Amino acid sequence: MSAIILDGSMVHYEALGRGRPIVFLHGWAGSWRYWINAMQVASTSFRAYAVDLFGFGDTSRDPLRYTLDKQAELINRFLEEMGIGKVALVGHDLGALVALTFIKQKHESVDRVMAVNCPLEYDALNARMRTAPATELVEWLTSRTPEALAALSDASKVDPQAVSVSMTGLQSDNLFASVRNLSIPSLFVYGTNNPALPLPAQEKTDALPQHMHQINLEGAGHFPMVDNATQFNRLLTDFLALDSGASPRELQLKEEWKRRVR
Repeated sequence: MSAIILDGSMVHYEALGRGRPIVFLHGWAGSWRYWINAMQVASTSFRAYAVDLFGFGDTSRDPLRYTLDKQAELINRFLEEMGIGKVALVGHDLGALVALTFIKQKHESVDRVMAVNCPLEYDALNARMRTAPATELVEWLTSRTPEALAALSDASKVDPQAVSVSMTGLQSDNLFASVRNLSIPSLFVYGTNNPALPLPAQEKTDALPQHMHQINLEGAGHFPMVDNATQFNRLLTDFLALDSGASPRELQLKEEWKRRVR
């Protein structure tokens, strides 16, 4: 276990590999642990970090730091402490919102971002996501294989207040409008079989600016990095292989790539 003290609070993280930095950010129902498989894949070419946000995993509980802005400040302080200049971010649900908030604050520090099952509107989330305990979400949203349950075993450590405070931030802050014109290459990834979050409306997808792109993983659910790891990791590898500044639309859809993720 690796940890640093940031402004008096312990922040837990794990790291693998060498190369350009990439930071994985977990969501509402777990911790860094469900990124292990993706970290192992990325670490062949990158220095892969996964961070537990405030109120999750083994990082300190501090209700004053549960807002999206404070969680994004955690990422900023972590990057400073690690001596990281520019970074690729991969975030899942809450982690995707924290990544977008960080872009709003420090866009010059972000090379690219992958936002996985990111709710762009509060009302898009199934109400169960907003109210159910994290352990119940794991039962509902995963395959419940031994591997999936192990990857999400830290759900029992989630502080419910950390969830509710961030939900309030999602409800009150139009994050997408804040970042859509900042020209950070952004890939939005959604599972087509996700009961927690429907696919964004087609008109929203069609209206994405050139530096943004959406890919839907056929048959994937809320945790594609766990339950559809092969497909997810192929997409992650292809996204990270793009030249810096390149639009993720370049992934688009070579029919060959479409076949690979099914």
